[in-house]
Amino acid sequence: MASQLLRRTFGSRFLANPRAFSSAASTPIRATLFPGDGIGPEIADSVKQIFQAADVPIEWEEHYVGTEIDPRTQSFLTWESLESVRKNKVGLKGPMATPIGKGHRSLNLTLRKELNLYANVRPCYSLPGYKTRYDNVNLITIRENTEGEYSGLEHQVVRGVVESLKIITRQASLRVAEYAFHYAKAHGRERVSAIHKANIMQKTDGLFLKCCREVAEKYPEITYEEVVIDNCCMMLVKNPALFDVLVMPNLYGDIISDLCAGLIGGLGLTPSCNIGEGGIALAEAVHGSAPDIAGKVSCENTHSTLFCLS
Repeated sequence: MASQLLRRTFGSRFLANPRAFSSAASTPIRATLFPGDGIGPEIADSVKQIFQAADVPIEWEEHYVGTEIDPRTQSFLTWESLESVRKNKVGLKGPMATPIGKGHRSLNLTLRKELNLYANVRPCYSLPGYKTRYDNVNLITIRENTEGEYSGLEHQVVRGVVESLKIITRQASLRVAEYAFHYAKAHGRERVSAIHKANIMQKTDGLFLKCCREVAEKYPEITYEEVVIDNCCMMLVKNPALFDVLVMPNLYGDIISDLCAGLIGGLGLTPSCNIGEGGIALAEAVHGSAPDIAGKVSCENTHSTLFCLS
């Protein structure tokens, strides 16, 4: 009963090809698990228990990745952890704390770079039992995941002056645009909206739009539009039904996807998956590690992490 409920509840909302994984219960899926920081380990344990009770055929290969050094390996992130994802092709990552202003580079950014996780996919859809202003939200945000303002290229020019580089490349832009259109076609979506600020950032966002237009020509059956990010935010809060699939550079995607989460009840209800070359899919909860309530998992739900495995 529980197994049937899970399968009915979860469609294949992340994969560009919804039939990429067989539903045959006779062949267990081996998946990498990074429990994460704060409440992450508790939520990961709950998810494992739910899937075990539902008789879902998943074998977990667990590795420690977090902001504290693992005493067994003396490392935040090991080569074995990365190889586990590359080998299994599918993984689940709990929330990881991000250092602010000091310490090592964000592990989230490191994982995206090392595993070449080029697209972040966040389905945002209204859920039964969660009353919000809108009852018909059903959209997908697809965020370029490897460059833009999140390239990790910052430095101090002189004292009191810092500089951050925004990197946009044709290769990465074409890749995420192709994924967005292929996803839309595979899932019966009718519209792809490219979100940008090319009226100001004419070179960087201009290149991104040029690549989106190039890919759009190959999908004449899908409506293509371009929306300035300011206007996009206003349109989303006024009428989210205007959107179907949204594709955008890294920083815009980080902001817009959280805005969309607010439309359906918050980050605790929003799944996310990072798609990489070679069929890699690393799902993750989008809420924070919440160290202040670690040890009190009843204060936090497991919806976001559980939905990631759809």
